[in-house]
Amino acid sequence: MHQRSTGPREDHGRLERGLGNRHLQLIAIGGAIGTGLFMGSGKTISLAGPSVLLVYATVGFMLFFVMRAMGELLLSNLGYKSFRDAVSDLLGPAAGFAIGWTYWFCWIVTGIADVVVIAGYVRFWWADLPAWIPALLTVGLLLGLNLLAVKAFGETEFWFAIVKIVAIVALIVVGVVMVAVSFREPTGAHAAVANLWNDGGIFPNGFMGFLAGFQIALFAFVGIELAGTAAAETKDPMTTLPRAINTIPVRIVVFYVASLAVIMMVTPWRLVSPEESPFVSMFALAGLPAAASIINFVVLTSAASSANSGIYSTSRMMYGLALEGSAPKAWARLSRNSVPARGLVFSVLCLLPGIVLLYAGSSVMEAFTLVTTVSAVMFMVVWAMILIAYLVYRRRRPQLHAASSFKMPAGVAMSWVVLGFFAAMVVVLLLEADTRAALLVTPVWFVALGAVWHLRVGRSRTQPDELVDAMRL
Repeated sequence: MHQRSTGPREDHGRLERGLGNRHLQLIAIGGAIGTGLFMGSGKTISLAGPSVLLVYATVGFMLFFVMRAMGELLLSNLGYKSFRDAVSDLLGPAAGFAIGWTYWFCWIVTGIADVVVIAGYVRFWWADLPAWIPALLTVGLLLGLNLLAVKAFGETEFWFAIVKIVAIVALIVVGVVMVAVSFREPTGAHAAVANLWNDGGIFPNGFMGFLAGFQIALFAFVGIELAGTAAAETKDPMTTLPRAINTIPVRIVVFYVASLAVIMMVTPWRLVSPEESPFVSMFALAGLPAAASIINFVVLTSAASSANSGIYSTSRMMYGLALEGSAPKAWARLSRNSVPARGLVFSVLCLLPGIVLLYAGSSVMEAFTLVTTVSAVMFMVVWAMILIAYLVYRRRRPQLHAASSFKMPAGVAMSWVVLGFFAAMVVVLLLEADTRAALLVTPVWFVALGAVWHLRVGRSRTQPDELVDAMRL
């Protein structure tokens, strides 16, 4: 395709298509399966009991359609660098501005949380080490990994995610063996499949307990859309992207559902401590004395993987925003490795406040928990905007949908079903005090974005014809 030889985009270059199918899948899996599974699943089980399995399956089912909608949009125009470009094209630059900066904020907050987690767990081995040292080293490591060519980044993230998957598979195998031999715990409880329904049934805490599980499970799937930020750097996207999208939600659901089912088979759900990692508990029951050290390593790897994927996605969002004129133009320039380095450095620097949080009191940490919950609520907004963009695409560009080789199943109907599900989740979030506070704070972010758009970006952003040309690069 003919490209203009003049204008500022001469320095932009092109993102390198260096990610294969396995890279794309593991990037998304690495982002979505985080410390919540390894450390927070005990609390999830205590709230919902065995019904948590249905909760995770339901959320995974709904998000599968978000992924399919995103996939059809991205493949309808290979000039889209991420789902943000699709939203901007279909809903307007203001919507692209909102979803881009919102997504950036989501991952920055998540990255700060990951830095805090890493610093805390490193002290498991070196208790006297000042917390700021591992935190600062983590920030430096994230910068270094993401400055590499995208293929090297993808390879690193692949092995990060493999560690988590091996830990999950090991837990499932160990749990199945313990059930097969009817393992008896020190409490006298036997490992058995019947533990899933013998202690109060599938819904032991009633409907409200079931709903409480949704609050946590929804947050556990954050990052599933990461594949949609790497569209411009994926080899053979017409083949690779559909494969990744079709398998990622299934695999994540299997990992979550299978591991939690095994945990509750071995240890009746009432005996699962909400304060401890059920992974550590199970390996300890199996007679593995190094369980704490192993899971500590897995949690560290998990947090690093999530932060690594998040920083990658923020730098690509900054790149797309810069091309559109919604971020500093300098961030659209690529390094020799075809990486948007300037936007990357900015995102990494925004992680440094996490070091301050390490020395803050409990009241500040409570506020920080509120902020991370706000981030999770905003992820749901991002998913909803992808679906709204899809509905507009179906109305305005029926010829592209007809020609698509990767159509979303029951596209229009399921888009409305999933949007209705998100609306129901908003009601659920209003039921609990902490999530209710986060939900009420969220509009502040969008008011701030609106003010910035109208005061600065709306006056100076790239003209529509220039935006179309940028998408064609």
